[in-house]
Amino acid sequence: MTKHKILLTRRWPEAVEKRLSADYDATLNTDDVPMTVAAIGAALNDYDAVCPTVSDKLPAAIFTGNHRARILGNFGVGFNHIDIAAAQGAGLTVTNTPGVLTDCTADTALTLMLMLARRAGEGERELRAGNWTGWRPTHMMGTRLRGKTLGIIGMGRIGIATAKRAHAAFGMKVVYFNLVDVPEDLVAGMEARRLDTIEDVLKASDVVSLHVPGGGENTHLISAERLALIGPNGMLINSARGDVIDQKALIDALKTGKLGGAGLDVFEGEPDVPAELIALENTVLLPHLGSATTETREDMGHMVADNLDAFFSGKPVPNPVS
Repeated sequence: MTKHKILLTRRWPEAVEKRLSADYDATLNTDDVPMTVAAIGAALNDYDAVCPTVSDKLPAAIFTGNHRARILGNFGVGFNHIDIAAAQGAGLTVTNTPGVLTDCTADTALTLMLMLARRAGEGERELRAGNWTGWRPTHMMGTRLRGKTLGIIGMGRIGIATAKRAHAAFGMKVVYFNLVDVPEDLVAGMEARRLDTIEDVLKASDVVSLHVPGGGENTHLISAERLALIGPNGMLINSARGDVIDQKALIDALKTGKLGGAGLDVFEGEPDVPAELIALENTVLLPHLGSATTETREDMGHMVADNLDAFFSGKPVPNPVS
């Protein structure tokens, strides 16, 4: 029996590549070089399935004409890098990998929070540069998180997991904004308060953590005006998508002291990060490590494989993007 032909646009965990290579006629990106938009568009004509990642761009322009591919098995929960309407209009099923990266991404949000509050990035840079002169009472004093108020923008799986960790570990108070009601059992024990507007959350919080999808109406959700509401002592954490923050406004707020600090795992226009942002000491900058554990990345890959298996068996896919 002829195997379905599939393409992985980037290098995936070895265990997943082995599974897919056994079950499909799989083309692997062993050099792990990013594919161009044109190359991905051409692949739609050559493969039965294309499996992109959040680092790829799949705009509407590549979904014209009759494609051989009938499914996009996206490696990642976010899908704002794909023009979903155009893909579905061209007859493609699109799947993603929700749920499996919740814990690791929440852990990353807490990592950014702690590093920023305790100035860990600054401290490591000082030490590695050979500039540390020894312990002293007023050296690089940060902020403790215990008793502070954490504001969550987007109280979905990852937002809830982040809030639970912050409350359990540091006794942080939790306020949040969410478009829909959050079931009481999911926030039980945290005394989390839902506020009416994003502005209310920003004003009430010492630390704000973003957990909303990128693209669309969420592009530049955190504007210059909203950054000012967090204040000169406030901290902003983003482990969601880079375009949720107006990056130019963020740089200005950090440089002028309108915002106390920012911990970022994601950026607009990745992998390009502005030199102005890199130069700021009141930031912690990570290279999109949110789900970067062996266990989670393997789980994500196997979820893509499960979606492909179901699709090519004529069964409903477990994780459709609608």
